[in-house]
Amino acid sequence: MRILVLTAFICLFTTPSIASESVATEIKEIINTKSGIKYTSYREGTGASPGPSDSVSVNYRGTLPNGREFDSSYKSGRPVQFSLDKVIKCWTEGLQLMKVGGKAELECPSKLAYGDAGVPGSIPPFSSLIFEIELLDVR
Repeated sequence: MRILVLTAFICLFTTPSIASESVATEIKEIINTKSGIKYTSYREGTGASPGPSDSVSVNYRGTLPNGREFDSSYKSGRPVQFSLDKVIKCWTEGLQLMKVGGKAELECPSKLAYGDAGVPGSIPPFSSLIFEIELLDVR
């Protein structure tokens, strides 16, 4: 019984540091763009980077700064496809920093997201947004 308690005690105090080390080593690069986007690369891709009007296929999760999720392709189990000239400015600019196969986080200032209008029922006016994005394909 003593060994079991001791083992549990060791695991309790060592697991958080191991977890935080693995998260810290996944971050490859952090870029602050002139427009105000904070781009954090978690996995560098090896494929093509999209241009400003290319169509892309992505998996993503969108949250407010308080962590509340407002949208996610992961929940539907299917990636989404769209043209970069048809989405919010943060995505048009931020996805061009990625390569196919990459995974990154975009912290979008309100002015590059939905601004003072927000999206009634899901995104309050003047909200900054955070997106976790995996770039799957460029066309």
